[in-house]
Amino acid sequence: MTSAGSVHTAKAWKQRTPYLPPSADENFDIQYTANCLCGEVQYAVDTDPVAAKYCHCTSCQTLHGAPFQWAALFHKKNIRFIRGVDCLMFFHSEDLTPRHALPCKVSCSRCHSPIADEGRNMWMSFPTLFKFPARKTPDAFKSSCHIFYEQRCVDIKDGKTKWSKHQNESEIIPED
Repeated sequence: MTSAGSVHTAKAWKQRTPYLPPSADENFDIQYTANCLCGEVQYAVDTDPVAAKYCHCTSCQTLHGAPFQWAALFHKKNIRFIRGVDCLMFFHSEDLTPRHALPCKVSCSRCHSPIADEGRNMWMSFPTLFKFPARKTPDAFKSSCHIFYEQRCVDIKDGKTKWSKHQNESEIIPED
């Protein structure tokens, strides 16, 4: 039962994008693939990301054990899983429970690599999981800005716009 009282299966998410295989859509043309550290989970995208950013929020710092997270955003309709759907685990960060409830963190249950953040409409992937030809990052995956920069733990002087919170919804922090 959900909190609204409706009954649903625990695995209903498997029947929706982004968890369908590429064969579920004859027009899905794989452009890039990404996988976890152990390779058990692999997914594909059929387009360039709509945006790429560096996030400095404390949740991203904690989740990744790093000063910031590099993220590339896709519409969920542009994601398909090649393998490993049964090896996924989820974490609903709003109530700190291990379940698939949006928005949620997606990771591999075998190697525990973070795979993505799944939102209601968007998929926030981690570009370091992608296998780019000759290890050359395409321009579309390069970060255009920093978000939640007011929570940073290190200063980054790279000439990119630094937003205090969300892009275009907060103040710009000048680069000293």
